[in-house]
Parts: sequence; structure tokens; C-alpha cells
Amino acid sequence: MIDRAFPPGLLVSAPASGTGKTTVMLGLLRALADDGLAVQPFKSGPDYIDPAFHRAATGRASFNLDTWAMGGGLFAAIASEAAGADICVAEGSMGLYDGVATRGRAGFGSSAETARAMGWPVLLVLDVGGQAQSAAATALGFARYAPDLPFAGVILNRVASPRHERLTRMGMDHAGLPVLGALPRRGDLALPERHLGLVQAVEHPDLEAAIAGYAAFLREHVDLQAIRAVATGARPSAPGTLPNPPAQRIALAQDAAFSFAYPHLLEGWRRAGAEILPFSPLADEPPAPEADLVWLPGGYPELHAGPLAAAERFRAGLRTLAETKPVHGECGGYMALGAALIDKDGTRHEMAGLLGLVTSYEKRKFHLGYRRAVLNAPMPGHPAGAALRGHEFHYSTILDEPDAPLAAVADADGNLVPETGSRRGNVTGTFFHLIAGEGA
Repeated sequence: MIDRAFPPGLLVSAPASGTGKTTVMLGLLRALADDGLAVQPFKSGPDYIDPAFHRAATGRASFNLDTWAMGGGLFAAIASEAAGADICVAEGSMGLYDGVATRGRAGFGSSAETARAMGWPVLLVLDVGGQAQSAAATALGFARYAPDLPFAGVILNRVASPRHERLTRMGMDHAGLPVLGALPRRGDLALPERHLGLVQAVEHPDLEAAIAGYAAFLREHVDLQAIRAVATGARPSAPGTLPNPPAQRIALAQDAAFSFAYPHLLEGWRRAGAEILPFSPLADEPPAPEADLVWLPGGYPELHAGPLAAAERFRAGLRTLAETKPVHGECGGYMALGAALIDKDGTRHEMAGLLGLVTSYEKRKFHLGYRRAVLNAPMPGHPAGAALRGHEFHYSTILDEPDAPLAAVADADGNLVPETGSRRGNVTGTFFHLIAGEGA
């Protein structure tokens, strides 16, 4: 049943990464917001970079929705953040049906599952470079692959000429697929990237101008009214609650080196009354001495290893608090808690030394995927024995991880992985980014 008090929505997806989906997403978010709509953005899947871009485009916090990592109650609680908006627009990850093959089904955790759970029709961004009518066969396959998944239509991207557009539209007409826009090829619309994908929103040299440009481009070449007309969906039933805070006063590292914190976690902490005390290790700021917990999220410490190694006030304050208070680091934060980080040039930088971890970017090794961890010992907010769900994404090589393993960690298929995390005294660290406790 459609909840008339809940805004309709749609999900912007694509056959694969690299099709221009994010550019379309940001342009669409801003164009709808410029029309006076309160637009609630979401990101399907485990991404901690795109939500900051979404927020810059709409002025509203963007949240991740993840059918693999989140229980139904948490998924519904996050979806309910759209209450009061006029329309929801979600950005998919990877290709529409790409997911993992656990629990007996392919595509578990995919963008298609998010769209199905919310009743959102899919708007497929299709790179039509190098083809014309044949693009319709691809789009038709995506539209019919899952008959129960609502399909709004396609936006043709990277159209080479008016003739190219005409021929491609002919194919879509023959397949019976609505074309809601056709974007000419432009080389100046790509967002800057680095090894983890897009640069962070705070690092973009002129993000506001870029988003305004995307919106103008979308407004000129897509049918915004038709896109609004196809939006539909419903609030998931029986919402739970956002995650509880792991402490009352949380010193949270926040700067260009440490910024990968999932929005639903921070929002849950704040709403439950926790006090977030931000500090910048890059500015050599120590965590607040009154903090009950220090939390170092992931980010790009490998790009700032020299300044972090020289940040004596930060490291001294961190070590003092670790004597009596819990300290936790995720991925990049975990590396910063370790003994050393070796950059891509082979230079060794001394880190906080609260754990024995030594990581290297001189020889990169790709780590990517969902993680299920069963804790051997407590970590902030979770007791020993708790099962956690998260996601790992980094390029570092582990040279040494000598401390006691924090957890037994497995991938989405249940295969154990060697990145167990570490614990020493009050200090814990993981390579995976926590999304939720299992069953939440």
C-alpha cells in the first residue's frame, strides 16, 4: 500500500560503473531542488563518498541503504529519513543487478534489491557510445531481467550527434522503452577521481560550480516533469531505530584524512543524545580530554602520512586518552593507530604506535567486499561474541599485524579473510567499516 504521507522516489542506476551515473545523479538532485522540491537523497550499497556529494547538491543528509548489511528494522528506519521530503532519489552502486551470491540468491545487496524494497522505479543511465539501436537490446535486458522490478525508462548518455540520438531513440521506441533524456557527449563533466573512486566532496576545487553545471546540463537535455511523474514507492513497514552510540562523549576525527563515517551511524549517535566532539589530526589537534571514546574513521591517511607522523600534539593526546578510555579506528583510522605506514614511494612514516600494525602502499593490494565479523573481545558499542556487518575497501598491504586478533572476519560467502583487526589494551581497530550489528 502506498503511504501518501511518504514521498515517492526513484533509483538512478546503470549497467556498470563508469557510465556517468553520478554526474546524472548530482545534476538531477540539484535541478529538482532548484524547482523548489525538498529532495531526499540515498545511496544504495556501502559507499561513504557519494553521500557527501548528495548533501552538497540538496542540502539534506544522504543515507546508505543496504539489503545485505542491514536488517529490515534498520533499513526501514533509514528509509524513514525521507519523511517530509517531496521526492526521494537514490543512486545505485556498480551495475543494477550486481551484488553477492549469498543466502541462495544472486544479486544479494544489489541496487535492484534496494529499489524493489522501496518500490522505486529504476531510471537507467545508459552509455550509448559506439552503438545506436543496439543500445535498446541492453536496456531491454535490464528492464526484463527482473519482471517484478519497476522500470521507469532510460537516460541516454554520451550521445555523439543528433543523428546518433535519433537512431538510438528508434531502437528504444521499437523496444517500448521510454527515453527520459539524451545527454550529448561532453568531456568536461567528469568528477575528479583517485584510487578509491571520487575525491571527497570537501576536496573538490569548485564543487558548487560543478553541481550547478550538471543541473543546467540535465535541465536542458532531460524531461524533469516526466521523471517526477514516474516516481513512486512506499515507506517500508515496521521501522526500527538508528544505531545507539558507543559512548556519551565521542571524540571523532574529521578532516581530509579521516572522513569515511556512515551518516546513519552519526545521526543515530546524535539523536540518542551522544555529544560528538570533532577534532582534526591533520591540524595537530588532540582529541578532547573529556571524551569517553575516541573514534578514527577511515579516509586517506596514506595521502597525509607525513603530516600525521609530525602531529605530536595529536599523538600525545591520543596516547594519554588510550590509557583509560577506549580508542577505535576503522581502515585508515586503524592504520593511523598502528606502528607505521609506508607510502607509495616507500617512505616509512611513524604512526601513533598504539597497535603494532604496519601497512604499505608501496606495493598495493586490492581489498574489497562485504565483511561479517564475530568479535573475540569487546569493541566500542559491541560486546564480545557480537556479529557485525560492514564493508572493506582499501589498497594497502599488511606487513605486520602482531596484536591479538579482534574478530573472526569472513567475506559475504563465509570465507575467512586474514584482516582480523587488532586489539591491545583499550585500543581496537578493524579494516572493515562498520555498517550495523547483525539483526539490527
